Amino acid sequence: MPNIPLTFYEFFAGGGMARAGLGPGWHCSFANDFSPSKASSYTENWGADHFVLCDVARVKPAQLPGRAALAWASFPCQDLSLAGAYAGLGGSGDRMTRSGAFWHFWSVMKALLQEGRKPKTIVLENVCGALTSRAGADFVAICNAFAESGYRFGAVVIDAAHFVPQSRPRVFFMAVDALVPVPVGLMRGSPSSLWHPAALIRAQGTLTGHAKESWLWWNLPNPPARNANLADLIEASPTDVRWHSPDETGRLLSMMSDVNRLKVRNAQRVGGRVVGAVYRRTRPNGNGVKRQRAEVRFDGMAGCLRTPGGGSSRQTIVVIENGCIRSRLLSSRELARLMGLPDSYRMPSRYNEAYHLAGDGVCVGVVRFLAESVLEPLAGAHQDPHSIAAE
Repeated sequence: MPNIPLTFYEFFAGGGMARAGLGPGWHCSFANDFSPSKASSYTENWGADHFVLCDVARVKPAQLPGRAALAWASFPCQDLSLAGAYAGLGGSGDRMTRSGAFWHFWSVMKALLQEGRKPKTIVLENVCGALTSRAGADFVAICNAFAESGYRFGAVVIDAAHFVPQSRPRVFFMAVDALVPVPVGLMRGSPSSLWHPAALIRAQGTLTGHAKESWLWWNLPNPPARNANLADLIEASPTDVRWHSPDETGRLLSMMSDVNRLKVRNAQRVGGRVVGAVYRRTRPNGNGVKRQRAEVRFDGMAGCLRTPGGGSSRQTIVVIENGCIRSRLLSSRELARLMGLPDSYRMPSRYNEAYHLAGDGVCVGVVRFLAESVLEPLAGAHQDPHSIAAE
């Protein structure tokens, strides 16, 4: 990797988790977000000199200095998920959805192209619903946008569970300027069962024309072995959440089905200290009537962190020691740890803001993995005698 830091832009930056994952070998010359609370967290942790608090629709190309090695965009996911009824990206002639902010971002990319300074690489991160929303039309639209702007590209699906004890699958589109040589080791001739699941393969099979010709199957190495479970991340004495009273814990247990209560009893029999993660979900009973249920897992993993809105609940933990059961919400520091952030990272003081920050973020370990596996080799490809030029 070059000694001079690689420059990048971070759109929809949130708390700067992409920046945390890229690390000190990268220099952020521009970042933006429209949320004042997230902007406060970003600037407190990373500084304010390069940060712009505004909607992406108001970003001007003149605000982005030079030509960056990378533009990272974790654009809004609401309308690409079940919670958003898969409303999709929309388009310039449609009522703009929240996830349609992608098109405002892409307008900036096209403006940079016209000025001769488009980013050499682009990464888009989103929920896996991006593969299927609007019957696959959004996936095709993103791929066509890359191809029409002179990028070769591909996508991978990575679960943060490889790096942190949180189940969090996300799709990552990675594109490279077609004029940038790609090291042969970064490409595969066919999809990988580890990084290219069936839904992605089906989506890619719908591409036609230039988009299909520009597609790359990225070749990623096996992930490192994860060295932490949920219990390892739990604070003994959190300051921003309280332990539930025995009655509150009892009510939580009463919301569990027979199957989930059996999981709790089995955990009690294990002895020692056992930590489980609980989500409250609306489920139909035997008569088809919907009621709130508590579902618990004791596999050393937390469920996917989501923003506490749109029907999603904040995640609870149960800690069982010597047969005694206690419960509480995850603390802000535990949320940060589940996203791969170091304890030195300053989280918002307001709990719901901390939860929104984590729920909307990208796992730091995944970003670092992609940087090491693809982005940094691409940045140094011009120095690699084994690189091949784009066709």
